[in-house]
Amino acid sequence: MANRAREGGAGELIERLPKDAILEILRRLDLLSLCSVAPVSRSLRLLVSQSLSCITTLDLSGFSLSTTILKRVLGDNKVLRSLTLDCTQLEDSSIEVFAKEHLEEIVLLKCLMFSSYIFIAIGMKCHNLRRLTLEMLALDECESLDTCNKDFSQMLRRCSCLEFLWVKLPNHCPHLIDDEYWESIGYEDFESPFPKRIKGLVLQPLLEHQAELLSMMIGQSTSSINVGMGVGLQSLTLVLNLITDDLLVCITGNLRHLVELCLEDRPVYQPSPPNDLTGLGLLALSSCKGLACLTLIRSKIYCPATFKSVKDVDMQLLAEGCSRFESIKLGGFSKVTDAGYVSILHSCRNLRKLEIINSLTLSDLTFHNLADIPCPLREVRLVACNALTCDAARSLSSCRDLEVLDLSGCRSIADAGLESIAKLCKLSKLDLSGADITDDGIGLLGNGTSPIAYLYIRGCKRITDTGIAMLLTGNGIIKKTLKTLDISYLPEISDRSISIVEEHCSEITDLSIRYCPSLTDNSIKVLGSIERRRSLRRLDVCNCQGFSSDSLRLFSPPYFRGLRWLGVANSKLFSSSKNKREDMLSELTRERPLLRVCQIGCELGCRDRWQYHEKVQNMMHLLN
Repeated sequence: MANRAREGGAGELIERLPKDAILEILRRLDLLSLCSVAPVSRSLRLLVSQSLSCITTLDLSGFSLSTTILKRVLGDNKVLRSLTLDCTQLEDSSIEVFAKEHLEEIVLLKCLMFSSYIFIAIGMKCHNLRRLTLEMLALDECESLDTCNKDFSQMLRRCSCLEFLWVKLPNHCPHLIDDEYWESIGYEDFESPFPKRIKGLVLQPLLEHQAELLSMMIGQSTSSINVGMGVGLQSLTLVLNLITDDLLVCITGNLRHLVELCLEDRPVYQPSPPNDLTGLGLLALSSCKGLACLTLIRSKIYCPATFKSVKDVDMQLLAEGCSRFESIKLGGFSKVTDAGYVSILHSCRNLRKLEIINSLTLSDLTFHNLADIPCPLREVRLVACNALTCDAARSLSSCRDLEVLDLSGCRSIADAGLESIAKLCKLSKLDLSGADITDDGIGLLGNGTSPIAYLYIRGCKRITDTGIAMLLTGNGIIKKTLKTLDISYLPEISDRSISIVEEHCSEITDLSIRYCPSLTDNSIKVLGSIERRRSLRRLDVCNCQGFSSDSLRLFSPPYFRGLRWLGVANSKLFSSSKNKREDMLSELTRERPLLRVCQIGCELGCRDRWQYHEKVQNMMHLLN
């Protein structure tokens, strides 16, 4: 009776306020806040429902929702134009809930349980779709490759307004470009399944010859059906088995109006000419006069292969032929030295983004006298380039408009390079993971003027509690701007560091403290404090061996308000007993249905290993 009276009183009070004013307030709240407000009264519940039905853009990627909850959130919304979902808990039956005709953009991430029916449903229900992103674990093992390809092609033909398509599958899944089918028909009967309006295309995985076939499929202009297709496609991103000269010649010959080309290969052996990329392939890129963004990466995921046939002179010719570059990302060019990279900086006057990965030949000389080069760099990522030292960091600080600086894996970067970096007034993201910096170096950032929102210092093993204190209690502005902090793999930090973070970083949303052995349950108590503002959204405590299962209760309401993702692998937060662990996890999930608990060691948000969740869950089920 008391509860009913309180609800009635709250409802009467709400009804006295202007309805439009309440709706305007509700529109400014996020989903978690709306869900918290709805149970207050019947009036508010109806207004929340009405507010949700007026949303045009909805990003639910931070939640792993069930079909039931998703149905309640989407309700009768007929004005929704853009929808982003984490599909970990969704299956084919869920498609009917979100696949609607009024949608213009659908982003489906971490699809663990969809079959190729997803293609059929989207093709039948989403005729106005302009952008589609699909990140899938696998297609149904019972489905044939022919069925998958037909369903995929059917979706493309029905979604005639589609302008951007992004489809990513694990490497072991069937390819969506069936080369046997396309090679079995003559070009006089050729009809591309891709919509004429397609402007951007991202496909993973493909084989090299399938990528060649794809470029011909889109660029084919001898058939009246496809006139203009090659003109329409402006962005092409492919992950394939091998990048070769023939591939680049084929792509540039058929798609001359590309603005962005991103290619990554994952060879299983070290290729050699003619089945590799050489200067001839790079030279072909100059025929794409409008090419502004280029990515060429050779991954070492399967073997330590590199682009051994590309030399400095080839890179110089590329820079001269494609001087309009605004963004360039290169990885695996083991024979390209400072001379090749300097030519890019000098020739590409509009260069805003530069990324070089795994280059042992890149040194400080590339960035010598960088202040005299007119390129307006905004983002610089030099990953695992071990020959770089503090001199390179000092030179980069001359780029006054720099917003992103990634020096992760550059082990020779030390304290001396941080003083000038700390003065960059537009720097919002800084990654120093694995650098040789100390407390004094990190303290320079604490007194700097850089508005850093994302800071990564994982693996900087010389940093202690003193350094964290200098970072967050200094006279600089970083403690007010910091939203993401990665202090993983720091053996010398203790609960004191976590207390400092809690006290001084009121806006932090993501915190990674994995592999910090000296942290104890006190850190959990501090972070989960009821008095703390509920800004923390994601917390990674993987392999923090100092925690105990006693702290698990602190993840129940009302503690950790707002937490959406928790990484707990090998952290001892759960009991070592399988049955008890499952019971504890079930209880936590029941209490906090919007909290995703990761037990397999993913990085924040499960962006790196989400596809293994189903395997791990099945294995644990069998063991139990």
